Amino acid sequence: MAKYSTFILGQPSLDINTDFNGTTIRAIGGAVVYSGYSASSLGHKTAVLPKAAADIDVDAVFQDAANVTVFHLSSSSSTSISNVYHTADRERRTCKAISRIAPYKVEEIPDVDAAIYHVAGLMVGDLGEDIIAYASQKAMAAVDVQCLLRRDENGEMVFRDWDQKLEYLPKIRFLKTDTAEAEILTGLTDRVEAAKQLHAWGAAEIMITNSAEVLIYDGKEIYTQPIKARDLSGRTGRGDTCFSAYITERLTQDIPQALLTATALVSLKMETPGPFRGSREDVERYIQEFYR
Repeated sequence: MAKYSTFILGQPSLDINTDFNGTTIRAIGGAVVYSGYSASSLGHKTAVLPKAAADIDVDAVFQDAANVTVFHLSSSSSTSISNVYHTADRERRTCKAISRIAPYKVEEIPDVDAAIYHVAGLMVGDLGEDIIAYASQKAMAAVDVQCLLRRDENGEMVFRDWDQKLEYLPKIRFLKTDTAEAEILTGLTDRVEAAKQLHAWGAAEIMITNSAEVLIYDGKEIYTQPIKARDLSGRTGRGDTCFSAYITERLTQDIPQALLTATALVSLKMETPGPFRGSREDVERYIQEFYR
């Protein structure tokens, strides 16, 4: 096994989250935060490369994650995003970019020995296709497609198709989308058919999430597990948490077991705001109670 299970590239974000009932919470979020805590909570040795200005103390952000090593990149500004949720299930939201980091550059990425290089940006331009190509040369490349679809257009964040998908999907070992993103990429509303199309275009193993379940397709079979969260107060970070848990578990587990662990973990995480701060033992107890 490599020195690290996963090396996560992505910026933290100063998030301003307004719930459907008008409650506003300010917190440090971002895919790298949710993903880092998720993998490390299961005991996977995790490296992260957050990029931020001095207004975010990245060491403090990860201080409670026992298995995380923080590599540092500075930027003249940090990313800050406003999320306004319109429904109780938090499936519909309006996002606005308040500020952004300077883009990642291949030459500033440290040479880290990891089984997976996980590309976890937040908007188009954070981590470009050159980073995906580099990641695929270093290790198994895992990509959350959000950072290739979500564009900052004068502060408004809108989703557009990925023009270079046919060139770069074959470089991706693990691909994560949600249902809406899968439809943008493929034009297909059926998640199974969308997953099959993404695989046909070259991605080896696809995860598609929604509020009810997590779907995996590996080119042979469709696998699903239901999300069983009893409370949705921790909905933010659902996909990042689930994807990171899944890909790191896949280093040693088959698809059904990795999917079960990841889905149970994210179900438990969704009951509390912020990144997952539990343990593998907590996840196992949740599985015994709700999945057996």
